[in-house]
Amino acid sequence: MDRPGCRTMPTHTIFDHTADLGLRVRAESFEGLCEEAACGLTEVIAGDPGMIRPVLGETITVPGVEPVWLLFDLLSELLVAFELRRMLFAECRVVRTNDGIRADCRGERFDPAWHQLAHEVKAITQHELEVRQSAAGWEATLILDI
Repeated sequence: MDRPGCRTMPTHTIFDHTADLGLRVRAESFEGLCEEAACGLTEVIAGDPGMIRPVLGETITVPGVEPVWLLFDLLSELLVAFELRRMLFAECRVVRTNDGIRADCRGERFDPAWHQLAHEVKAITQHELEVRQSAAGWEATLILDI
């Protein structure tokens, strides 16, 4: 793990979108795009990802080939991890596999004495969902239902 995850300078921006929040992400690789989008989602949920300690690990696998749906499904799985197990992730390392992606994530369970929640994210939406590759790398835009 050569990058410390969400503790680095972000290459994502969060923007207002009607009654929702949007997330724009940029990275050199598709794997990096997924990692940065995971950090963006964490920031929307928890405010300061730097407050999350990488003490517990989980592996999330997402089958598929289309980049847009791999990213969508990964973020949906991360949201489910928060909703069902109260997991917040400080870092996710994504690897492309023959049949999808694997995300090795590290974080901790939400502790109201330690963490503050910034937004309740209800869903990752398909509205304005876009993933594109260009000569400069990868970019994604997505809308989070809050």
